[in-house]
Amino acid sequence: MPIGHTSSQMALRDPDIRLMLRVRDDDASAFGELVERFQHRLVGVMHHLVGNADEAEDLAQEVFLRVYRTRKKYTPKAKFSTWLFTIANNLAFNALRDRQRRPVLPLEVRDSGPLGPRPTEALAPTRDEPPTHNLQQQELADVIRRALDELNERQRMAIVLNKFEDMNYADIAEVMGLTTKAVKSLLSRARCKLRETLQGYIYMDGEPPPEQSGEREEE
Repeated sequence: MPIGHTSSQMALRDPDIRLMLRVRDDDASAFGELVERFQHRLVGVMHHLVGNADEAEDLAQEVFLRVYRTRKKYTPKAKFSTWLFTIANNLAFNALRDRQRRPVLPLEVRDSGPLGPRPTEALAPTRDEPPTHNLQQQELADVIRRALDELNERQRMAIVLNKFEDMNYADIAEVMGLTTKAVKSLLSRARCKLRETLQGYIYMDGEPPPEQSGEREEE
């Protein structure tokens, strides 16, 4: 922690830290508020990572249980959300490793939890759209889901934190226990892989724009 970065100074800047400090002091209402504030986001991140609504709910609950059990040892050293998603990151990786040892049947494309859909389901068709458009959207949702699933665990986590939690490289690095340079590399490879997988699908309703020289992202 940089010199002068006291817990009180961090708490002044981060209302979530102030809330967690109340949890540390056994304020039950503060813990309920913390769960309400982060549950939707946490379940969403877990769902993006593990692909199963029920498992995502269970993992999110386990994160909050760990937060509560370790409340007395809490000392703010980073933004509260960074600390919370570090716990989530570790639990998600453990769950995925356990799954590799115990293979499960693949999920249906439309699987989603009560607290919100996976990112691909934002493309779900509405009743007023024509059948052809609906089919295109369903196909595109399936392709995007498979593209995300083809990323390795670390790439998927980096993409989810960056795109859905709007975390910067430094925060992602802290969550994942990596250097900022490693996070940039992960995101670069993940984006390249997504672009390759989605090529030919993302312009289903129109012609792709002409390629511009020098547009390629630096690795």
